[in-house]
Amino acid sequence: MKKDKNKTCVSREKGFLLVEVIIAIAIIMLSVLAAMSVTQKSVYVARQSLHLSQAGFLLEEGAEAVRILRDNSWTNISGLTPGTSYYPAFSSSTWSLSSTPSTVDIFTRTVSVANVNRDPGTGDISTSGNNDAGTKLATVSVSWNESGTQMTRTLSFYIMDIFSH
Repeated sequence: MKKDKNKTCVSREKGFLLVEVIIAIAIIMLSVLAAMSVTQKSVYVARQSLHLSQAGFLLEEGAEAVRILRDNSWTNISGLTPGTSYYPAFSSSTWSLSSTPSTVDIFTRTVSVANVNRDPGTGDISTSGNNDAGTKLATVSVSWNESGTQMTRTLSFYIMDIFSH
């Protein structure tokens, strides 16, 4: 019995072609999955970057609200209870601070103040010394939920009663 060499060659070529097709499909699938993964990560990073930019603008706006409150009357600042969270609100063409939580889109913005001490000898701000009733440490915070993680950005600055001195 003679084996047909041509038949064996054709059979091997068909089998090899099938392996080539499976490998090509696997390579294409891996390439598509990698591209989708990169796209998903870039969308996440872009969204996170947008939220960080928005938080930065809200921090700056919160600081400006505190300055406007100070400019309207120092008692708007000096009358605040140190360590208490207040929420900026814009209504009737001016800013106010409320104890009722409020959000801007996905962001919650808070303002708090702390008393400031001054060294009696140098007049510099220090951790001990005499309380300076004309200076407060204001802290504006913006927080939001980013993919299940609580994100917070904070801006602290000193604010002074510049109109009474």
